[in-house]
Amino acid sequence: MMKEKNASSQDYFILLGFSNWPHLELILFVVILMFYLMTLISNLFIIILSYLDSHLHTPMYFFLSNLSFLDLCYTTSSIPQLLVNLLGPEKNISYVGCMIQLYFVLALGTAERVLLVVMSYDRYAAVCRPLHYTVLMHPRFCHLLAVASWVSGFTTSALHSSFTSWVPLCGHCQVDHFFCEVAALLRLSCVDTRANELTLMVMSSIFVIIPLILILSSYGAIAQAVLRMQSTAGLQKVFGSCGAHLLVVSLFFIPVMCIYLQPPTRGSQDQGKFIALFYTVVTPSLNPLIYTLRNKDIKGAVKRLMRWEMEM
Repeated sequence: MMKEKNASSQDYFILLGFSNWPHLELILFVVILMFYLMTLISNLFIIILSYLDSHLHTPMYFFLSNLSFLDLCYTTSSIPQLLVNLLGPEKNISYVGCMIQLYFVLALGTAERVLLVVMSYDRYAAVCRPLHYTVLMHPRFCHLLAVASWVSGFTTSALHSSFTSWVPLCGHCQVDHFFCEVAALLRLSCVDTRANELTLMVMSSIFVIIPLILILSSYGAIAQAVLRMQSTAGLQKVFGSCGAHLLVVSLFFIPVMCIYLQPPTRGSQDQGKFIALFYTVVTPSLNPLIYTLRNKDIKGAVKRLMRWEMEM
């Protein structure tokens, strides 16, 4: 019989990742590296532009800057390790590194879901309560909402990470995922993990289903307000700002729901890796493009910045 031992006594883990498809590893490395660089450049662009241009010092772009910074941190918490593992034969990660990665992936993912709710409320206030918008979205209140998003993510992650680190392991250290994830680590245990799984399910419901309900409720109210609008220009502005946010919400929540709602089979585990890869790598790189592609405010800010540089 394999000797039980606590997770904290484990020296390292092996992230199996995509080792079942060795012929895909080089291709995945190139594709993921391209998306990662695009994520870094595009999100840094939004953060810097929102800071430099005074016309973008509004609640919408304040929250968008927070989202961009979250995406930067979220991808950096797992993608560099994945790139190293894809390129080399060694796929090890130290126990401390695994626990740090687990903590930040959970914290940043949860914070992003809460922030998307906050952004949907901002759009609701802008469309449905335009006369009271400056009062409702006061700068101090906006900062409190952003802080609440970050605090909720890091607090929830502390709970999950602590429970996971206490689980006794069965001797082997192969994690069937490309990053340290709660469900994959629980599969290494040789004891009853139903309490951990119940905690995971409850917290997932709170920070996946409830945020989605709140976002859909906000957009339900926005849809009613849009139907009462007579101005074509007003309709275009609403669809421009709200449509982009709703698309970002869909790209983030649909893959997450697919992972949590499918039955835990071997096939679904392999499928889950690619779904997780999508919302970990692809979605953060698409968010800036979605928000800036047809955004007149961003285009105006870029023109002003270029004009200012030419005058220097």
